[in-house]
Amino acid sequence: MSADLLTRTRARGATALRGHRRRPTPFMVFGGLFWLVMSLAYWRVPMCCDFGQHAAVVERLTADLLSPRHPMADLPGDGSPYYTPYAVTQALFAKLTGLAGWEVVKLSGPVNLLVLLTGVARFTRAVSRPTTGPWAPVFALAAMLLLWGTLGTWWSGFLGLMSMTGNLGYPSTFAIGLTFWAWAWTASLIRDSAPRWRGHAGLGALLGLILLVHPITVIAAAVGVAAFVVPAHGRQWLSRAAWRRYGVGLPWLLAVLAACAVAAMWPYFSVFSLAGDSSVDAIHARLYRNTRERFWLGALGLPALWARWRRDGGRDPLVLLFGLDLLVIAYGWFTGHYTYGRVTGMALVPLHFALAVELATPRPWSRRRRALGVAAVAAALTGFLTVHAGAVVPRSLDPVGFKQPPRWPTYAWVTQHVGRGEVILADGYRPARSLPGYGLNLVAPPWPDPALEERERSRRWSAVHTYLAPNSSPTRRAEIVKRYGVRWLLLSPRQTAPPEAVVVAWDPRSGEVLARVRGA
Repeated sequence: MSADLLTRTRARGATALRGHRRRPTPFMVFGGLFWLVMSLAYWRVPMCCDFGQHAAVVERLTADLLSPRHPMADLPGDGSPYYTPYAVTQALFAKLTGLAGWEVVKLSGPVNLLVLLTGVARFTRAVSRPTTGPWAPVFALAAMLLLWGTLGTWWSGFLGLMSMTGNLGYPSTFAIGLTFWAWAWTASLIRDSAPRWRGHAGLGALLGLILLVHPITVIAAAVGVAAFVVPAHGRQWLSRAAWRRYGVGLPWLLAVLAACAVAAMWPYFSVFSLAGDSSVDAIHARLYRNTRERFWLGALGLPALWARWRRDGGRDPLVLLFGLDLLVIAYGWFTGHYTYGRVTGMALVPLHFALAVELATPRPWSRRRRALGVAAVAAALTGFLTVHAGAVVPRSLDPVGFKQPPRWPTYAWVTQHVGRGEVILADGYRPARSLPGYGLNLVAPPWPDPALEERERSRRWSAVHTYLAPNSSPTRRAEIVKRYGVRWLLLSPRQTAPPEAVVVAWDPRSGEVLARVRGA
């Protein structure tokens, strides 16, 4: 053996001993880069919208983990659906670190995004064909971020690029990430020729967790599981041999029972009592308005979905998932239970992923596929420039003037004078949704909550308006202060402080005034 040959042989052997070096996939590279950029973009947006509500939940649980008060008012919190396993975990982290509620919600954003990204990668593989290229998860992520519409939708559970800057740390984002994992898990269970009882029980437990974390998301999750299960076992449901062997439906019945058991064991509230609750339907009626402007770019996935229909008919899970989601949305419209409109954000998933898988097919491409690719790039640029660019382009670097995420004023200055747990009276849209996130209590919560009867919430809002009315009597104001334990007022620049109020501070940016009620 020559010296050169011996050297080459030893080199190959040494390499084999070290093991095969795995190259990073395109999704690992671009997904990791997106995780970093999106986490920074989320962190720079101040507390706004529903953020204060979720921070308030962490504050109440941190103060009393076993028996938390109402998230927004000085009331008992028994039965509040906001005290989920997700929120309890956040509160435990806050206790260990000493962080405030709003800081924990901010730190939850990158964690939720990691769950979401890994779920996207696994679900993409579950709906891909053997010939699908490695870029499919990257295309799926890009479509999910940009292919919505030319009218922004700033809503929890709608994971466009712009809305992510506000809701990345919310329970809905975590629940959607778990939903992708549940769908991928379902696909893996179906591929097995025999039932994996532990696997089905684990899937059911995961669905039960999604139900507790964000009840409306579990509807989309369950629909997705059905979209995989029904066509895969369609013929076996009527097969005597399959039933004799192990009962084709028994493993999935076990999953349902496991989901119900996990949900029933949660001690803070009964999630089953939320069935039929209509207290938030009026809020969600807006989801059925301007739907064409909000979602028309997602329709670009219809040709890809149609191609899957032609190949597999009604047996393709993405096709069935899209159809079932539309039925859920239609049910919400016709019955007036507009909360089901929250499924709209998930109804675009089959369109996005079908398009991504179609475009990730290796070349050579047909003329129709090339046209679809060009249209997808044009649609993504349209969505980015009209709605989403401001999410990642700071105003200081913006040469065009893109629409930026909401930038509400901070109310940290109020906490320099008002202690946690004290009651403050305010009727402004922004302070009412932000102050509880700092641990303060409102007289009237802005959102419905099963822990507080809607009639009582309406009475409290009536008392707030009565107190701030210019013609209210001192006697009536004193009764309101005594009944609700009011110690502080936060007034807008247009409101006049009553005689019994002493101005303590004011915010030069918003013009709002903090006043202490004398004698309270």
